[in-house]
Amino acid sequence: MIRINLLPHREEKRKQKQAAFVALLALGGVAGVAVVLMVGAYNARAIAIQDERNGVLTSAIAELDKKIARIATLKQEIEALKARQQAVEDLQGDRNQPVYLLDELVKQTPSGVYLKGFRQEGQKVTVNGYAQSQERVSELLRNFAGASPWLEKPELIEVKAATQAQGRTVRKVVEFNLIVNIRRPREKEAVKKDDVGVDAKKTAAAAPGAAQPAAAGAQP
Repeated sequence: MIRINLLPHREEKRKQKQAAFVALLALGGVAGVAVVLMVGAYNARAIAIQDERNGVLTSAIAELDKKIARIATLKQEIEALKARQQAVEDLQGDRNQPVYLLDELVKQTPSGVYLKGFRQEGQKVTVNGYAQSQERVSELLRNFAGASPWLEKPELIEVKAATQAQGRTVRKVVEFNLIVNIRRPREKEAVKKDDVGVDAKKTAAAAPGAAQPAAAGAQP
């Protein structure tokens, strides 16, 4: 019988496999390093591009902030100019307020009411006087509140019983003290426009209702 010793051949195969495994490990390591370097380079490039974009956005935001600051300054200047213009217009309009006030006091004071005096401080007018009864004082307040285009928001401060001498006769009266606001011309025009708008709405709302009976009457 012939015997063959295979140990050297097996040892050679084992060494070849080990060498191939080491080579594969080295190749895998090199490939891994290459992939890591490529990914790192790509990320670095992407980061650089994003940093450049961020720089552009930061510059644009800074420019917008400057424009917004200029716009805010312009708005403040415009508001200040409007306030000055309004103040000048109010001063010009306030010149005629004593005339309007005297005219309205004459128009809105009902019979049975005697005005003793009045004093204006800004837009508030303090009025005091006598009346035959409290009903006359109430009528005066209603006239100031609703009938007058120049006077508004009357507030009764004090009302009390008093006596008034006329010759030898002494009669009982009601002494009153009230405050009423006087409108500026621009405020009067604003109230007038509001009243016109309300009247137009009422007319428009009443128009369909007024047309319905006519339509109903036209039916056979």
